[in-house]
Amino acid sequence: MAGTLDDEQHQEGPESLPRRMPRGRRRLLLTVALSASVLLGALVLGFLGFVTNLPDKVAEPMRRTDAIVVLTGGSDRVSTGLRLLERGRASKLFVSGVYKGVDVSELLRVSQQAPRWLTCCVTLGYEAETTAGNAVESAHWVQSQNFQSVRLVTAAYHMPRSLLEFRRRMPQVEIVPHPVFPEHVKQDEWWRWPGSAHLLIDEYGKYLVARVRALIVGPLQAAGVNG
Repeated sequence: MAGTLDDEQHQEGPESLPRRMPRGRRRLLLTVALSASVLLGALVLGFLGFVTNLPDKVAEPMRRTDAIVVLTGGSDRVSTGLRLLERGRASKLFVSGVYKGVDVSELLRVSQQAPRWLTCCVTLGYEAETTAGNAVESAHWVQSQNFQSVRLVTAAYHMPRSLLEFRRRMPQVEIVPHPVFPEHVKQDEWWRWPGSAHLLIDEYGKYLVARVRALIVGPLQAAGVNG
């Protein structure tokens, strides 16, 4: 029996223990883990800065510009743009990303409060399907009208990315932001509202992609819509 026990202990000796991970591999894994932690921390801090710096008011509500550009995507945007046009903040209004088949009369009817005389001053764009496409489509129109300043109307959470795309496509045109504040987006306490948190995180991701693309490509002239 003693001989058998000694044989079993011998078989379970150093040869059967797991080998220690090579030092080079341990350093690599440590570097990867550290880099991932730094990247995650940077993303979290960047997101918090993004949300904190979202506009919470209209900075220059009374200023007049050559034109108003509205990006579709929320009912408040179009009605705000029409109201600004009615109050004389600009002489022309361009609505980008409109569904095909919708005309100016239908747009005014849906907006209800907009008077019919605004029909002559509103132009609709039907080609854009993305924010970058909005910028291209709007740039074509702005350049065709020789306008030098534009009031940009979109949701507050969408404004950073919109300004980035518009300024890339129209570097010589002054873009004045005019954010609107949808009731369903809780900017102040977004962490308490899963829907708002998801929307803001998603928008931050899109903003980062647009920012990286802008750094790589640089300013652009208006080209193909959605290109």
